[in-house]
Amino acid sequence: MKVLIVEDERSLAAEMEAFLKKAFYLCDLAYTAKQGLTKMEENQYDFILLDLGLPDKDGLHVLGEARKNCPDAAYIIITARGQLEDRIQGLDLGADDYLPKPFSLLELQSRMQAIARRKFAVSDSVMALGDFTIDMNKRMIYFGEEEIVLSRKEFDLLSYMLLHKNRPLTRMQLSEHIWGNFSDDDYDSNYIDVHIKNIRKKLAAFSSVEWLQTIRSVGYKIKV
Repeated sequence: MKVLIVEDERSLAAEMEAFLKKAFYLCDLAYTAKQGLTKMEENQYDFILLDLGLPDKDGLHVLGEARKNCPDAAYIIITARGQLEDRIQGLDLGADDYLPKPFSLLELQSRMQAIARRKFAVSDSVMALGDFTIDMNKRMIYFGEEEIVLSRKEFDLLSYMLLHKNRPLTRMQLSEHIWGNFSDDDYDSNYIDVHIKNIRKKLAAFSSVEWLQTIRSVGYKIKV
């Protein structure tokens, strides 16, 4: 999943980025409100981690503008402010959670996972997919008791599509959320198609993968 960290404390932003990358998130950084809003105009994000104490604009004002450009993102306010009024106002403006500084990076990840479960109506980290089982936390897929080995990118692609099941996803959307930003030329490549072909081949050796559908001239979707 793709994350934008809007935080003017560069050391903290770097720590968050490094930690989340190890957890297989894609991260962009912004150190000012202006940088953050520009990135939101150019990209779509799954999570936006927003500091309130930005040098050029109050984060609560940024939140109001941000939701116009990234309405589907989940927002977590990160701040040293402890006033109840700030928390209430942030939640009223559409924030999904509020995390006061200092905080544990493990707690941040836990809250992000909890938001993702609510957002995608996932009650458990282990999900059924046809005759297969996917363990999101362990990043493994099984047919019965047998583990099927997927590459990191193949698993990222399959799990992202599963979270957005029954929704057609374009190749551009998949590229942005799984691999990060590409130049326009890269969108014309068959990069996504090759990975989908490999996933189908590996899983079809065990059972049918009719649920992994190609949407002509659009992209792909998982139908369950």
